[in-house]
Amino acid sequence: MRIPTLLLRQLMRLVLLLACVSSLTFVLMSNSPIDPVQAYIGADMLRVGEEQRAAIAEHWGLNEPPVQRFFTWLSAIVKGDLGTSIIYRQPVVEVIQEKFMSSISLLMIAWLLSGFFGFAAGVAAALKRGTWLDRIIQWYCYALSSTPTFWAGVLLLLLFTVWLPIFPVGLGTPIGVRADEVSWLDRAYHMILPAITLSLVGVSHIALHTREKLIEVLSSEYITFARAKGLSGLQLVWRHGLRNILLPAITLQFASFSELFGGAVLIEQVFSYPGLGQATVEASTRGDVPLLMGIVLFSTCFVFVGNSIAEWTYRIIDPRIKEGYKHEA
Repeated sequence: MRIPTLLLRQLMRLVLLLACVSSLTFVLMSNSPIDPVQAYIGADMLRVGEEQRAAIAEHWGLNEPPVQRFFTWLSAIVKGDLGTSIIYRQPVVEVIQEKFMSSISLLMIAWLLSGFFGFAAGVAAALKRGTWLDRIIQWYCYALSSTPTFWAGVLLLLLFTVWLPIFPVGLGTPIGVRADEVSWLDRAYHMILPAITLSLVGVSHIALHTREKLIEVLSSEYITFARAKGLSGLQLVWRHGLRNILLPAITLQFASFSELFGGAVLIEQVFSYPGLGQATVEASTRGDVPLLMGIVLFSTCFVFVGNSIAEWTYRIIDPRIKEGYKHEA
């Protein structure tokens, strides 16, 4: 199958996915008990009369039927306009860009840490199968895979900010410091604990899958032949098993984008980190439909791109897949 055809298919899948996700999100928000006008007014609700409430609803188009509002939003999306955030009173594109720049570093550091340590732990557990090291790694993985992300964040927050005051309590920058005076060291210092927390849970899935796959590979006939030639340990894995265990690990690593983004929503709330996850919670709890719809579209594209990268990486690493597609063409 030719590459342009594959790209066209993926583009069509993305468009269909965006349509389904945006429609479902809009229906859920339209049936939400949250009153966007009340959330917009806030504490001054008693001082605002009915006429002013009606004017606010008309200004933001909240007085229109849900179906009409959805198609109005859809027509604006086609023109490249995501609308204006009710909470921030800024274009949605600007809000997403600002918040995502704060979140991308957190997500990428957590993504790299979880992938590296998960793969290393899986290889170590398989090579030391049945030993105390294997049992410790499995216990760690099973415990963390059933641990809510926010609960792990609270425990680490108590441990490293209250009992052992090593890291700051939260926020993305020091309190009382102007934005232009904040250094990258300050931002990195505030990011360490949230990034570690977010990566801890992601390690378990990659480690367990890598362990099972490597155990399967080590039981194959060509590995037995390699052992007969004198190879063992990491040398054996490096020469004969790396490609076979790397493929599922890469798939899980790129597929974890959605899990990381979902975990970031909770972690940013626990650590009061000003990123896209915190903006998602604010938009959903305060009825900011334009901002929430924009974040949903952006996060869907983000996860889809991660899965697509995994698919293309698969074809690059495994020549059998490339040959299969040549035969189809």
